[in-house]
Amino acid sequence: MNIIFEDEAICVIDKPYGVIVNNANTVKSETIQSWFTSKYNIISGNTEFAQKGGVVHRLDKDTSGVMVLAKTEEAYEKLKLQFLERKTKKTYWALVHGKMSESSGIISAPIDRHPKDSRKFAVSTNLSRTAITEWKVIREFSIFNLQFSLLELSPHTGRTHQLRVHMQHLHHPIVSDPIYGWQKSLADDLKFCPRLFLHAKSLTFIHPISNQEVMYTSELPENLQSMLH
Repeated sequence: MNIIFEDEAICVIDKPYGVIVNNANTVKSETIQSWFTSKYNIISGNTEFAQKGGVVHRLDKDTSGVMVLAKTEEAYEKLKLQFLERKTKKTYWALVHGKMSESSGIISAPIDRHPKDSRKFAVSTNLSRTAITEWKVIREFSIFNLQFSLLELSPHTGRTHQLRVHMQHLHHPIVSDPIYGWQKSLADDLKFCPRLFLHAKSLTFIHPISNQEVMYTSELPENLQSMLH
């Protein structure tokens, strides 16, 4: 695991694509949680910190990029509160289908469990499930005579699969998304981009010990960089 920064309270990592964050009975491979608890000897117990193994937030298995983990219960509680109160700032890079009609924008559309497919989420009429995503165009591409846009996405909320659902709702699904992408183009996507093109680029939060604002970044993985070139 690539460690970007660590001290006595936190560990900031560059999560690889394909690695699951949380332990589960159905998961047999190493997770971020199992790696972290083993490396830092976080003993299981009755506290939420111990049960979560220091995992404060998560990224999808198919998403790579920057994550923060807590080494102590104090750090865990302080970081958890920042995520709950939406005081952290997250940016992602995503390659999406098509050319955006504007250079930037905001989508506000509630997200809830899909009514027919339990593994998916969808834009919903349930107003209590607020979901807001800000986006802006970084670059535009033409690949195989098809238009694509590289976007910076900034979620103001933290719904499961939020960025993937919102981009699908805008009719600009993320490249190589096996769940929310256009099924008719998925095979073609995978020919030039063999993984979901979604990467957590930066994370800003208040350090739980120093109380200073800190920001950590993660460069695009080589396979995504080379694909753009």
